[in-house]
Amino acid sequence: MVRGKTQMRRIENATSRQVTFSKRRNGLLKKAFELSVLCDAEVALIVFSPRGKLYEFASSSMQETTQRYLRHTKDFRTDNTIMEQNLQRLKQEAAEMAIKIEHLEAAKRKLLGEGLGSCTMDELLQIEQQLGRSANIVRARKMQVFKDQIEQLKKKEKALAVENALLCEKYGQQTQQESNEDREMMPSGESSENSDVETELFIGPPERRIKRAPPPPHN
Repeated sequence: MVRGKTQMRRIENATSRQVTFSKRRNGLLKKAFELSVLCDAEVALIVFSPRGKLYEFASSSMQETTQRYLRHTKDFRTDNTIMEQNLQRLKQEAAEMAIKIEHLEAAKRKLLGEGLGSCTMDELLQIEQQLGRSANIVRARKMQVFKDQIEQLKKKEKALAVENALLCEKYGQQTQQESNEDREMMPSGESSENSDVETELFIGPPERRIKRAPPPPHN
């Protein structure tokens, strides 16, 4: 005979309900015992009958297991409470940060000249002063950048001057060396001939120029 599937609902018949309770209670206690032995688990089982009778099973001590359970649930509730408090604090900080960002955006728009229609005279004067301070800071930074660029150019100019002096010195030595080599290669007769050239200088009108005859040789 095939056993039918039991429907999960309250048994209306009191006798059948009591019989089912007894059978299933014993099976549950047996399963709890087997679980504690086979798996070396700490098991505590508490069952109250429909009439209020207590049935329990504990693998070690019911009181110790119960206290351990209470400590675990207490720590769990404490952790949940701390997490909830942290979450609330983060939500509050996020809301405050959103308000600050909104104020900063409004101030930025006013500095750009937008949304000034609702500003009072004091607010406009404050914005003007802030813009003046910002302009002074920008000018000071610009002058500092100019000075830094000028210093860099001066350093570059000095380096180029030193490099130019070295090149000139090197080129001058090379030219002098080439000139000495040319003099050494020049013939000695040509040098003496060039040195014996005579020139005559005559001052006066062109028609009075008389070529001087060489003096007669002495006998």
